[in-house]
Amino acid sequence: MTKIVGTLGPKSRSVEVISGCLKAGMSVARFDFSWCDPDYHQETLENLKIAIKSTKKLCAVMLDTVGAEMQVVNKSETTITLQESDEVVITPDQGQEATSDLLPINFDGLAQSVKKGDTIFIGQYLFTGSETTSVWLEVSEVNGKDVVCIIKNSATLSGRLFTLHASQVHIDLPTLTEKDKEVISTWGVKNKIDFLSLSYTRHAEDVRQAREFLSSLGDLSQTQIFAKIENIEGLTHFDEILQEADGIILSRGNLGIDLPPEKVFLFQKSALYKCNMAGKPAVLTRVVDSMTDNLRPTRAEATDVANAVLDGSDAILLGAETLRGLYPVETIYTVGRICSEAEKVFNQDLYFKKTVKFVGEPMTHLESIASSAVRAAIKVKASIIICFTSSGRAARLIAKYRPIMPVLSVVIPRLKTNQLKWSFTGAFEARQSLIIRGLFPMLADPRHPAESTSATNESILKVALDHGKALGIIKSHDRVVVCQKLGDASVVKIIELED
Repeated sequence: MTKIVGTLGPKSRSVEVISGCLKAGMSVARFDFSWCDPDYHQETLENLKIAIKSTKKLCAVMLDTVGAEMQVVNKSETTITLQESDEVVITPDQGQEATSDLLPINFDGLAQSVKKGDTIFIGQYLFTGSETTSVWLEVSEVNGKDVVCIIKNSATLSGRLFTLHASQVHIDLPTLTEKDKEVISTWGVKNKIDFLSLSYTRHAEDVRQAREFLSSLGDLSQTQIFAKIENIEGLTHFDEILQEADGIILSRGNLGIDLPPEKVFLFQKSALYKCNMAGKPAVLTRVVDSMTDNLRPTRAEATDVANAVLDGSDAILLGAETLRGLYPVETIYTVGRICSEAEKVFNQDLYFKKTVKFVGEPMTHLESIASSAVRAAIKVKASIIICFTSSGRAARLIAKYRPIMPVLSVVIPRLKTNQLKWSFTGAFEARQSLIIRGLFPMLADPRHPAESTSATNESILKVALDHGKALGIIKSHDRVVVCQKLGDASVVKIIELED
C-alpha cells in the first residue's frame, strides 16, 4: 500500500534493472538533476518506457531540481584528504583546483552569509553520516570572499561534486534557478513530467512561483509540485508551504544536519500528521542508507521504515540506495516487505476517528461520501473500494482516510478542446495517484463518461472487477464498495460477488 519512489542513475538505468525495480514495487521514478546532463537522463527515461511496456507496471516520473544547493567543484576529480584540526579555505573562485587546502564552490555569497563559529558540512552525493566520506568544518574567519575553516574530522572526498551545507544559515540563492528552469522547459515539457520535486523550498512563495512557471509552459500545468523541506527555514514556514504544495518530501538527510539529531523525529511526526490531515501525500527520505553497500538493512533502519508507515507516510523515497547502490532491486523489495508488515498493525480505527474529528462538521459533500465509503468498506469487510473519478479528487479523499483495503481509482478520461484539436485528460490523474498510499489507478475507456447511464457504468465496473481478480485482490463471494457519481448525486454501494 505504501508507495516507493526510486532514483534512477548509474546502477539502475538499464532496461533489465528498471524492470526489476518495477516488479519489486517502484511506482515513481525520480530523476535527480543535481548531477549529469539531460541527455543522460533521457536515455534512462527511454529505458524506463521500455521496462513499463514489458512489465505492464505503471510508473510516474518525478523531476528533482537542483535548487539553492551549494556545491564544491572538483574538476580534476582528484581524491581530497582532509586531516582533523587542519585549516581549509572555501573560495568562490572556480578557476582554482580543489586540494586539501582549498575548496572552490559554485556560490560567491557564502562569506556574507556565515560568521565565526558557524558549522559547514561537506559530503559526497547525499549526506550519509559516514564520517569517512563527509566532513564537518567550523568557520574560524571570513577573509574577503573566502571562508577559512577548521576541519573537525578526518575524511576522504572523492568524485566531481560534493554538496556543501551551512547549518541554520540563510543562503541567498533562488529556489528555482535558471538552470532548473531550462531543464524543466526542455526535458520536463518533452516528457510531460508528473511531479516536480522543488528542492530547498523555504517559503510558500517558492511554490507559487514554480506553479506560475509550470502554468506558463502549458503542457505542465497539470504537473504536481512536491515541496522538498530540507532546512530550518522550510520547517518554520511549513504550514503555509503545505497549503500551496500538492505534496511534501521530508528530506531528512539535510534536516538531520540543520536540526539537532534528537529533534528530527518530532518534526517528522508533526509534518506527517499535518500532511495526513490536509489529505496531501507525504514522502520520507533516507531510510535504508546502509543498503547502498549491503544486502540487508540494519535493525534500526528496518524499524525506521516501519515507523514511517505507522506515522502516516504515503511513500518512501530511495536516493543513493537505488541511484548508485549495489542492490537497487533488493532494496525496493526489502523496503516494500517492511512497509507491508507495518501496514498490518496500522491502527486504522484510531486514524479514522482522528481524521473525522479534524475535518469537523458540517463536512463537504465529497468529504462525507469519501469517509462513508471507507466506513462502509471496513464494516462489511470489503476486499477493495472502487472509485470512479475524472479529476482523481474523490479517490484521493478516500485514500486520505487510510482504508485497510486497496482503493482502485478508475479514472474516466475527459474530452477537451483548445479550438484547434481535441484531447483526452486522465493519464496525468492516473499516474499522479501512484504516490498516494493505498491508491491504485486504472485508466478507463474514454468512450465511457464518468456521469453516465447505469449500463455503461456496469461495463466499466466489470472491467475494474476483472482487473482486481487478475491482481488477486478480489475473489468469489467477496464484498466490494463502489463509489460513483450518478447524475448530480454521489452514490456509495456495496456489492457481493457471485462465483
